[in-house]
Amino acid sequence: MKVFKFLRYLIETIIIIFFFFIFKIIGLKKSSFISGKIFLFFGKFFRSQKKIENNLKIAFPNLTNIEIKEHISEMWNYYGKVFAEYIFLNDLRKNQKGNIQINGTDILNKLKENNESVIFVSGHFDNFELMAMYLEKSGIKLSAVYRPLNNIFMNLIMERLRKKYICQKQIKKGRVGLRDSLKLFNEGYSVALMIDQRVSEGSKIKFFNKEAYTTTIPGQFVKKFNCKVIPIDIVRINDIDFKIQIFEPFEFKENVSIDEITLELNKWLEKIIKKNPSKWIWSHNRWK
Repeated sequence: MKVFKFLRYLIETIIIIFFFFIFKIIGLKKSSFISGKIFLFFGKFFRSQKKIENNLKIAFPNLTNIEIKEHISEMWNYYGKVFAEYIFLNDLRKNQKGNIQINGTDILNKLKENNESVIFVSGHFDNFELMAMYLEKSGIKLSAVYRPLNNIFMNLIMERLRKKYICQKQIKKGRVGLRDSLKLFNEGYSVALMIDQRVSEGSKIKFFNKEAYTTTIPGQFVKKFNCKVIPIDIVRINDIDFKIQIFEPFEFKENVSIDEITLELNKWLEKIIKKNPSKWIWSHNRWK
């Protein structure tokens, strides 16, 4: 089994590198479009369509079958676009291709003026990697929590891309990563993380209409450091143009519990997803 998995990961990596090579030749805009169409066709072969449909029904029980299929198609299209854009992270960081609008820079400026460390949270919306990339580029001392890929070969490539073009201080998800994040936070670094993936070490918190294991890292930091939590949304305006929306900070009272903080953040996440369900990745086994 180990040999089979090793060979499968190796073949997957070779195929992905091949596509990255082609994408680099044809450019960002065309690559994003073509990759979206490729994922639209092949996505159903790699992830359980039944799981995706069930997730959508949990969150939106009144959706018709036609609406569900439309959301799934759009989701794969966006997923494919993000895949192609990884090879153009340097261009996106330099804002040489595409256009990235920022709303809420005054919030970041206040943090820098006060030399304040906070928790930045978001979900897998559109090109979610832009959050940590922009925050670090804007001068925020930042560490970013990420989940290592199962494919060991691709994980090495992605870690290199993330450290070079997204955020230098990459923290692996898990208990060891939490200790590293705490250490960096004490050194003046803020933390950026996605709060929408299922975690085994989290708490069961209501998310849409059903309880789901949810990371409590933001809540733990709030209780320990009395820090702010700043949510961020990433929206694809069209093609390769994006808007990053930085929201006003959540400031929690001293007597609030970790689970109450986590629930409040889940409610924010729900609100953003409801605006455009197609732009969230429904293939995660969120309510397992």
